[in-house]
Amino acid sequence: MSAVLDNLPIYVTGLAWTLLLTLIAGSVSLLAGTLLAAARISPVPLLRAGGALYVHVLRNTPITIVFFFAAFVLPQLGISLSYFTFAVIALSLYYTAFFCEAVRAGINAVSPGQAEAARAIGLGFGQTLCHVILPQALRSVVPPLINVLIALIKSTAVASAFGVAELLSNAEALANAESNAVLWVLGATCLFYLLLTVPAGLLASYLEAKLVFNS
Repeated sequence: MSAVLDNLPIYVTGLAWTLLLTLIAGSVSLLAGTLLAAARISPVPLLRAGGALYVHVLRNTPITIVFFFAAFVLPQLGISLSYFTFAVIALSLYYTAFFCEAVRAGINAVSPGQAEAARAIGLGFGQTLCHVILPQALRSVVPPLINVLIALIKSTAVASAFGVAELLSNAEALANAESNAVLWVLGATCLFYLLLTVPAGLLASYLEAKLVFNS
């Protein structure tokens, strides 16, 4: 126990980096996922096909491979960035596909009559999507989006293998230094992850129940 308490600042630092990684990658992938969802329902066949291909490829690729691509392939293409930035790129690329499908499910849940009515008054595809469809879809997609965010939080642990000093990376270093207290170190690491994921899960459940009650 003392190994955890004495090294609490290390955990706090790792937690801060995990939160920063989650917030940046989550924001980027949510925005990109929303745009990709728009492409997937676009009247342009090429955009629909490209969006579908991206989603199917990324959702069926292990996230570790995406990290390897970002950390080792991009530098060979002349892109020189920090490992933290590469981790943001990898997580954003990967979770864009999952956010896309969550948003698209919400869009598909909106009555087709809404889009038909918007077209009848002269709104184009972009106007219909932004002013009619997405505002209605948002209510139903918030809980699934939070669930995707929880998965993203847990996936930040992969960044530890690529030199990013997030929560798991710091815990591994601490476990090597405190070999007699590995169980305490790993247990505390799990607890810190739970401090991030459990409140998010409870929020998703609350919002889902609230939406069902109000519907």
